[in-house]
Amino acid sequence: MDIQAVIQEQVSSNPVVLYMKGTPTFPQCGFSANAAGILKACGVTSYLSVNVLENPEIRQGIKEFSNWPTIPQLYINGEFVGGSDIMRELFDSGELQQMLAKR
Repeated sequence: MDIQAVIQEQVSSNPVVLYMKGTPTFPQCGFSANAAGILKACGVTSYLSVNVLENPEIRQGIKEFSNWPTIPQLYINGEFVGGSDIMRELFDSGELQQMLAKR
């Protein structure tokens, strides 16, 4: 299975997916820590987190999949939401909580 198919399977079969550097409990960069913290603040405790540092193919493939150059990347119900800064803006406006309520 090619990497794009793997990514498609991950985002379509999980309501919330966060591609990040490290894990929610041990993030490896500040932006990933921020993204995981925002999800926690929204009350989301169960989601698929993919540590891109463990798989160079996923790390590059997710950038191509979303046409977005940076990590972390959040997907809700199969749709690309954005990275850490966009998550913060959506959280501050209350939109992210609404999006997560629909999962």
